[in-house]
Amino acid sequence: MVIAAFVREFTKTRQLADRAIAQLSDEQLLARLDDEANSVALLMQHLAGNMRSRWTEFLTSDGEKPWRNRDTEFEPQGQARETLQASWESGWQTLFDALAGLTDADLDRTVTIRGEAQTVLTALTRQLSHYAGHAYQIVLLAKHLKGADWAVLSIPRGQSDSYNARTRAAANP
Repeated sequence: MVIAAFVREFTKTRQLADRAIAQLSDEQLLARLDDEANSVALLMQHLAGNMRSRWTEFLTSDGEKPWRNRDTEFEPQGQARETLQASWESGWQTLFDALAGLTDADLDRTVTIRGEAQTVLTALTRQLSHYAGHAYQIVLLAKHLKGADWAVLSIPRGQSDSYNARTRAAANP
């Protein structure tokens, strides 16, 4: 039940980011607000690298793999959108494959990240928070870059009452 809840929340986080990314042109994926800011492409690279590292052999090896080079995740790689998207997909698939192998009985097991021991529950919570934070950065950047052409991802302004009424009606037919 708890693992299923995490799967739902990771899925919603991914869908949020995917819907924002889909609105961007190739050029907009690379746009940075300033020299210190990350682009959507850099955030995608970072998340993909983090997911592959954290979730590969999740229960049996440290989550910070020796083959990961976190610093390069924040350097432009000049990748085509298709290559970037494939890396993004691979990261998410690694996460969901690892989650598929877990049960609620695993929540008290110990895993390590950078040598720090923590429970599976703590690791799940940390990673969900991390991914959600970056997903909302992606949304903010995409919304900024699209301007008036932005397609709202949640309830449009001024439509909360009608949304709530539809939701209540669907829940209570």
